[in-house]
Amino acid sequence: MDAKRIQDLIRQLLIEIGEDPQREGLKRTPERVAQTWIELTTGYREDPKDVINGAIFKSEANNMIIARDIEVYSLCEHHLLPFYGVCHIGYIATDKVLGVSKIARIVDHFSRRLQIQERLTAQVAREIQDSVNAEGVGVVMECRHLCMMMRGVEKQQSVMTTSSVLGSFHNVQATRLEFLSLIGRMVR
Repeated sequence: MDAKRIQDLIRQLLIEIGEDPQREGLKRTPERVAQTWIELTTGYREDPKDVINGAIFKSEANNMIIARDIEVYSLCEHHLLPFYGVCHIGYIATDKVLGVSKIARIVDHFSRRLQIQERLTAQVAREIQDSVNAEGVGVVMECRHLCMMMRGVEKQQSVMTTSSVLGSFHNVQATRLEFLSLIGRMVR
């Protein structure tokens, strides 16, 4: 990623919208924006296996493992505006489990790309499934989208919920319902 090129593009953008990039408050803006974009898009430049970094452990547990309320921040690929919220993940291990911090790192990895929430949810589920050969995986994301809040329809209180269920979470209703109950999102 070329930080200097991004700085030049931001400087040009400022000019195009009618600003003066030499104005006191904007002098270092292209540099700051370039650093921000480099950070917010690290998901393109890292491998999920490096994110997991070997934190897969043998386990005899075959119960449901849940991590709730994992913070999510990403950028909408349609408007380049943020969306943010929480992610709840559950999986049933077969003979391996993930280190708990790696679950959150997987969410960060895929969210640090231009995204749509639907794809992000599915990518997280698939990576967890593939990483530990889980019997089943459930992922629920609840996010607020600035593209919907500050432009267009301007609905400030709207929350989008997406889910991806694989394996036994997809095939066995009782497993899916247990997961939804444990994350506090039981559907009646």
